[in-house]
Amino acid sequence: MTILNRQCLLAQRPIGAPTRDTFRFVETPLDEPAPGQILVRVRYLSIDPAMRGWMNDARSYIPPVGLGEVMRALGVGQVVASQHPDHAVGDWVNGALGVQDYFLGEPRGFYKVDPGQAPLPLYLSALGMTGMTAYFGLLAVGAPQAGETVVVSGAAGAVGSVAGQIARIKGCRVVGIAGGADKCRLLTEDFGFDAAIDYKGEDLHAALRRECPKGVDLYFDNVGGDILDAVLTRLNFKARVVLCGAISQYNNKEAVKGPSNYLSLLVNRARMEGMVVTDYVSRYPEAMRDMAGWLQSGQLKSREDIVEGLETFPETLMKLFTGGNLGKLVLKVS
Repeated sequence: MTILNRQCLLAQRPIGAPTRDTFRFVETPLDEPAPGQILVRVRYLSIDPAMRGWMNDARSYIPPVGLGEVMRALGVGQVVASQHPDHAVGDWVNGALGVQDYFLGEPRGFYKVDPGQAPLPLYLSALGMTGMTAYFGLLAVGAPQAGETVVVSGAAGAVGSVAGQIARIKGCRVVGIAGGADKCRLLTEDFGFDAAIDYKGEDLHAALRRECPKGVDLYFDNVGGDILDAVLTRLNFKARVVLCGAISQYNNKEAVKGPSNYLSLLVNRARMEGMVVTDYVSRYPEAMRDMAGWLQSGQLKSREDIVEGLETFPETLMKLFTGGNLGKLVLKVS
C-alpha cells in the first residue's frame, strides 16, 4: 500500500506577516529509504520565531527555505524504516524533520531522545533548542553574576521564560517584560521572576525605573524595537545586552527599527552581542545535564503550548507574533 506524505511547502516569500497563502499543502507518495537514509514518522514540531527569517531570501546564519521546498522545522519523531547504521527502527530522534507527516533522508545533525526519560515535547522546549538557546545566551554570552539585575523581554515565551529562570538559579534579581496581566502573573507566580512589567498595560520607562531602581546589568532581548530602546536607557556600567531575537521586527514591511539609544553602550562601556545557538553544539551535553538536573529538582519549570493538526501550521505559527502562546509553542502532528 502506498503511503501519502502530507507536506507543507513554502509557496511564496511573505511581505510582512505570513498567511495561509504563504504555504501550500500537498500529498506525495513515500519511497523506501536509500542507503544512508531513514524514514521518520513525525510526532511533534517546534514552532519558532526563527521560521519567519528562514522564509526570506536573504543572507543569514542558515540558508533560506527555497520556494517549493518543505517548510523547515525542528521536531521529534520515530524511525519506521532505516538504512543507516546509527539509527534503528523504533528509535526516537530529534532533528530538522520539516512540516510534514514523514521525514525521508539522511539524518544530518539528528540525535536520539528517550521518551521514557522525559515527555517528547520537552525535547523541543527546555531539553531542546529552546533550552540550549536560553542556557548559552544567558550564561555564555550574558555571564550573569549573583546579585545582578537581569531583564528579559518576551519573558513569557519559550526562550525568555527559561532564560529568566536560569538567571534566578544563578542568584540574580530577574525582571520579565511581557504583554498582558495573565502573562505577567505566570512569570511571578509560576516561573519565580522577582517582578514583571506589562508593556501593553503600563508605561514601560516608568515601570523599568520602578523595578530596576539600581539599573540593569544584563538584558536578554527577544523582542528588539521600542523595548530594546527603553532598556538601553537603564544600563549600568559594564552591562551586557544579549541579542537573541527581535520578534517585533520580523514582519516589518519597512526597514528594521534600530536602537536610537545605542550611545548608552558607549557611555556605560557596555556590550551588545548577538548569539546563535548552533555556535555551541559541542557544549550541548553540558547544558542538557544542567537543564535535566534543574527540571528534576524543581528549580526549572517548562511550559508547552501544544496545538494539534499539521493543517493548522500557518495559524499556529502566527500565534507567535500575536502573543497568543504561553511558553513553548509545539505542533502535534499525529
